[in-house]
Amino acid sequence: MVTIPLLWSGHSTTAQTPYRDSTFSAIKMATHTYANLPDSALKFDFYRAEEATGRLPLVVVVHGGGFVSGARDSEDMAAFSTRLAQWGYAVAAVSYRLTMKGIGFGCDVDAPQKIEAINSASDDVSLAVKYILDREDQFLIDQSKIVLFGSSAGAETILNLAYVYDNGVLPDAFQFAGLISLAGAMVTLKGLDATTAIPSQFFHGTGDELVPYDVAPHHYCNGTAPGFLMLYGSQAIAERVKGAGKSYYLYSVKGGSHSWATLPMTEAFEEMIDFLYQDVISNTKVRYTERTIDIE
Repeated sequence: MVTIPLLWSGHSTTAQTPYRDSTFSAIKMATHTYANLPDSALKFDFYRAEEATGRLPLVVVVHGGGFVSGARDSEDMAAFSTRLAQWGYAVAAVSYRLTMKGIGFGCDVDAPQKIEAINSASDDVSLAVKYILDREDQFLIDQSKIVLFGSSAGAETILNLAYVYDNGVLPDAFQFAGLISLAGAMVTLKGLDATTAIPSQFFHGTGDELVPYDVAPHHYCNGTAPGFLMLYGSQAIAERVKGAGKSYYLYSVKGGSHSWATLPMTEAFEEMIDFLYQDVISNTKVRYTERTIDIE
């Protein structure tokens, strides 16, 4: 276990509200192995403020990288996870199988293989969450307030887990409290309805050339390409969540590229905190929030 010093301070002279303000400084981080594979072990880094007491809301952080690269403990993921912990959240930054490493994830890769990669990552995240649920006295998290966060491939993974793919790992009655997707998309909207919808926040550039903002093929592949796969991006998913009567927060970047799969972690952190506090922690009313940034 290591203790991480304060990286950023939002402290002020006014009273601090946990989950809405930066309340804590020193953060504890410990690494746990949640699954052992023949060729590797899957781990997650668990962050929690030293001064925090009681059961905390948990944010499960899933990195991007096109299912070929990326790491739970990269500099940007570690900084983001630490900052969330300073606001009072417990954080589990997870690794998952990079099943497309050495293969790629472009238009020349068969679409069924792409779907299998997304499902595989969803399986792994499910196992990490179950590991924590099964050890509630160790991790002291509020099991009714578990939120998914994902960037790019990680966003595709969490959206798939929340709305598309049921692998039977988590208990039937379990439901995530919310999700935050950075430049993510889904292969279908059929499983998103009034019974499955949860408060959802989306960040996406309208000019994303890899993952469509609305409805379009993955990587905009030609219809005859092996990797042709229709995806439903943030705009389409937000409309469905709204239709299901749940809160949503759509942050659109006009002309923004796929770089907005990571930029919100520093450029729009306050918007994430607002969503987490208002739509997940408090959740006293349904909110439909849309914000558009024009960078053209």
